[in-house]
Amino acid sequence: MARLPALFVTHGGGPCFWMSFPEPLGPHAFDTLGHYFSHLLAGLPERPKAVLIVSAHWEETQPTVSTATRPGMLFDYYGFPPHTYELSYPAAGSPDLAAKIKGLLEGAGIACGTDDKRGFDHGVFVPMLMIDPDAGLPVVMLSLQQDLDPARHLAIGEALAPLRDEGVLIIGSGSSFHNLRTYFNGAPGEAAAFDTWLTETVSTAEDREQRLIDWAQAPSARACHPREEHLLPLMVTAGAARGEAGHRVFHDLIGGKPMSGYSFGA
Repeated sequence: MARLPALFVTHGGGPCFWMSFPEPLGPHAFDTLGHYFSHLLAGLPERPKAVLIVSAHWEETQPTVSTATRPGMLFDYYGFPPHTYELSYPAAGSPDLAAKIKGLLEGAGIACGTDDKRGFDHGVFVPMLMIDPDAGLPVVMLSLQQDLDPARHLAIGEALAPLRDEGVLIIGSGSSFHNLRTYFNGAPGEAAAFDTWLTETVSTAEDREQRLIDWAQAPSARACHPREEHLLPLMVTAGAARGEAGHRVFHDLIGGKPMSGYSFGA
């Protein structure tokens, strides 16, 4: 079986594909992102057997894997139109894959918890409804660790790398830019400098890990990520392809802000 890449995606804003936003976003702000998601599977070396998704919207004291056979829905956004709380993503979970994930992490000396209750949060179901609308792929979720330590998340990804050779698509779901205070001002501002740095870093295999560990020293880093939970899924995907090339596979201006997505290892 072909080795699959590990992907970092920007998952948009709330239920962005099922509503129209006012300016400066506008009614078509997320069209390019939706097009990317809808063609994502076709661009892979082969169709995955399952998806492991690390969402920016799940944090625990230690990495925690979902073991539910049929996860429900977790509508963890607020103030959106009523119809966006009726979305459904009926993908199956995979307790067997969850057990393998737990075993890989623990084999690398990383304690791992389990959760059989958690539903799909919007960092999961929003992109997956576009990526695999028929919900044919089993989806397992893995939390971030609450300390948000970049080196720890790189190590988590490295431990999970063998899954890429077993048909598991690893997706880190967050955002290359996530500052809600400036999101709607319509100007790229400091976001452009950080986006340039991030793309250069992803494309630099030699010292990529150290650059990511020191990400807060990058140009305009804290202006783009006052809190880094939306960037940490990228660390997991980068760790899962340590020493392998990375490159940008998605880029768009959304509300005037540059947003990027990356592929590691393919």
